[in-house]
Amino acid sequence: MDQLQKRPANYVPLSPITFLPRANAVYGDRTSVVYGRVRFTWRQTHERCRRLASSLVRTLGLRRNDVVSVLAPNVPAMYEMHFAVPMAGAVLNTVNTRLDAKAVAAILRHADAKLFFVDWEYVRLASDALQIIADSGAPVPLVAVIDDLDRPTGVRLGELEYEALVAHGDPNVELPQLEDEWDAVTLNYTSGTTSAPKGVVYSHRGAYLSTTSLLMAWEMGAEPVYLWTLPMFHCNGWTFTWGVAARGGVNVCIRENRPAEVYRAIKRNNVTHMCCAPVVFNILLEGGGDTARLGAPVHVLTGGAPPPAALLERVERIGFHITHAYGLTEATGPALACEWRAQWDKLPLSDRARLKARQGVSVLSLADADVVTDDAKMARVPHPHDGKSLGEIVLRGSSVMKGYLNNPEANEAAFRGGWFMTGDVGVVHPDGYIEIKDRSKDVIISGGENICSKEVEEVLFRHPDVADAAVVAMPHPHWGETPCAFVVARNKAAGVCEDDVMAFCRKHMAHFMVPKKVVVYDVLPRNALGKVEKVKLRDEARKLAPPAQKTKATKATKTTVSGGRRSEQPVAHVMAMSRL
Repeated sequence: MDQLQKRPANYVPLSPITFLPRANAVYGDRTSVVYGRVRFTWRQTHERCRRLASSLVRTLGLRRNDVVSVLAPNVPAMYEMHFAVPMAGAVLNTVNTRLDAKAVAAILRHADAKLFFVDWEYVRLASDALQIIADSGAPVPLVAVIDDLDRPTGVRLGELEYEALVAHGDPNVELPQLEDEWDAVTLNYTSGTTSAPKGVVYSHRGAYLSTTSLLMAWEMGAEPVYLWTLPMFHCNGWTFTWGVAARGGVNVCIRENRPAEVYRAIKRNNVTHMCCAPVVFNILLEGGGDTARLGAPVHVLTGGAPPPAALLERVERIGFHITHAYGLTEATGPALACEWRAQWDKLPLSDRARLKARQGVSVLSLADADVVTDDAKMARVPHPHDGKSLGEIVLRGSSVMKGYLNNPEANEAAFRGGWFMTGDVGVVHPDGYIEIKDRSKDVIISGGENICSKEVEEVLFRHPDVADAAVVAMPHPHWGETPCAFVVARNKAAGVCEDDVMAFCRKHMAHFMVPKKVVVYDVLPRNALGKVEKVKLRDEARKLAPPAQKTKATKATKTTVSGGRRSEQPVAHVMAMSRL
């Protein structure tokens, strides 16, 4: 048997871009993309991607492993680049549109982007980021504008334009062939708000396996109609950018998740599937969803902040069928999914919602997922699984990232004992399902966005009136979680003004990261080792959380804690229901 060799006929590198030529051959006449009045078939999408890939190679001279960054919402160009860029041998880097110019510039510099595609709506943001790069003396990437395909605006930033590159490309030109499935396909960032953001590199192999296993875990059948409510810049749309092509489905693209637009898209296109963070459920409910039912069931895969059981109840009454997943950028999107059992259908709705709120079992692309109690010995949680013994969630499998770009120290810390350490703390229930209980990395998940508390704290420490600071997650009825800051005044007599702190934060970080509550302490609680006791602060933050009531604006208060007593003082501050 050892004499049998690999041959081109029996060994082909795994890659998600192979789903596109198959879609062209098998589903060529079916609709592939819907965006406003624009419709493409899979044959047209295949040709457009080949044309763009041709222009990237022959016109712009991109080579293997060159990074192509894109700042855009869920529009056809963003979808097409998930195929066209790797077809050219390059690596796609989708940038979070909610970041500020400083964060975008940090990503472009760290990725060493050679080409930067910018949607017309984000030209100002991109221009500011490019100026920061130029002022630093670093190389500035080529820039190409993506104009609106449905209603062109004429906005430009430089001479290159997306549709022109597509039009001038040759769909019949021979493109670079993938020789090693371990090659990079995309580059995603866990954080773009520091000078050294973590760039997570996906392999063709990992992306392929993650895509196919998630299709099976979610039981997505042929010809789905998929609504893009999940940003494609989130782990490449949890790999469904490639997955919808694999199933010959329809990609319904919308720029924003406004309730009227979402419901209109569902009704007009007979949507069957969508993914989103739990915050989108709140948007849909606030848009009148509580009083209406969908004409047909819509299957929803959700992740991010664990959705409250009560929220899942309300959403399922409308007609959304929820599957809860858990993942992180380093795992190529979802790594665990709450696979449903038929016997649970007989349970009351409240019990079903409680079960669905768990993170679940590993997807098939993982060799194993577990909870360990000692990361040095990698000892497993005592069996039988009791749902109480806490440990760190660890993963192992081909869908785990290649590693962090240019960050050997982070790679050494993340990969230990044959496992990837997630930094999330959880338990394993008697039925083998995993549930997250806390986050050892102190990540706050707000509306599906990961916010590192340490990054917010670093900004707070730069405020001239702040001597000490700590940030924890505060429950929020709309966003799931929002940052809550606890600060100590540098001058106890003068104190610290909440509005000043918030204004300072808005100048130095993306707006969705700004604390929604600032609490002034005489001294932060610390343990014997001098570490801040964040467990106590989280308990305090839960008491300060806004009530779960439907409201468009709330009056904030300034909270001061002294001598163990808390006092509330009204502050004329309006909290808009927008994270930006």
